[in-house]
Amino acid sequence: MPDGATADFATSGAQLFKGALSPSMHELETALMHIPKDEAGVRLHGIKALEPLLASNGCIGAVPATILGAQSRPVRAILFNKSPETNWSLAWHQDRTICVKEKREAPGYGPWTVKSGMVHVAPPFDLLTRMVTLRAHLDDVPATNAPLLIAPGSHTFGRIAVTDVDDVVSRCGTAACTARAGDVWLYATAILHASEPASMPTSRRVLQVDFAAEELPHGLEWLGI
Repeated sequence: MPDGATADFATSGAQLFKGALSPSMHELETALMHIPKDEAGVRLHGIKALEPLLASNGCIGAVPATILGAQSRPVRAILFNKSPETNWSLAWHQDRTICVKEKREAPGYGPWTVKSGMVHVAPPFDLLTRMVTLRAHLDDVPATNAPLLIAPGSHTFGRIAVTDVDDVVSRCGTAACTARAGDVWLYATAILHASEPASMPTSRRVLQVDFAAEELPHGLEWLGI
């Protein structure tokens, strides 16, 4: 990534990589073909075919590596499928949890939850500011098909209280992350984002993956993919 694009990402908290997924679209489709198509979101783990694609030198993993460096690695993955049958909305929020191998009491970590059999915990927010999240698009996402909405620059505000979210969104403005199949969006994990129902819904499959470039403290370990 050119230095200017890196600076833009630091400022806005998001960057579009057009066609970055295209060379590996078939491999990704094959890796995910067993995932139920009628579920809105499926948390993924143990899919070996994803590992080379998400590695820092892989077609998809090379994107977050432009920000995090060669130590970048995938630490959580979810396949979203918004369709006419699963056409949901999501209010403005920050992602605040990570997925780990097992629960270990650690200062600053909590509360703990279990989602789809996987252990999740809210870490110190500072950790989230050093992570990035990737969205690999398997389908076209025009403005009518519920693109992700972001508040550019909101990742620089730190942990935002729920009562302050609307004010920060108003100050930062909003942007719609439209995409074509094969495009990849990368954004700061701490950015405020939302999703509206599609006005003209079709299949909208998105592989969303969190990436980090550091080990966890206190004996905690990333679950990974």
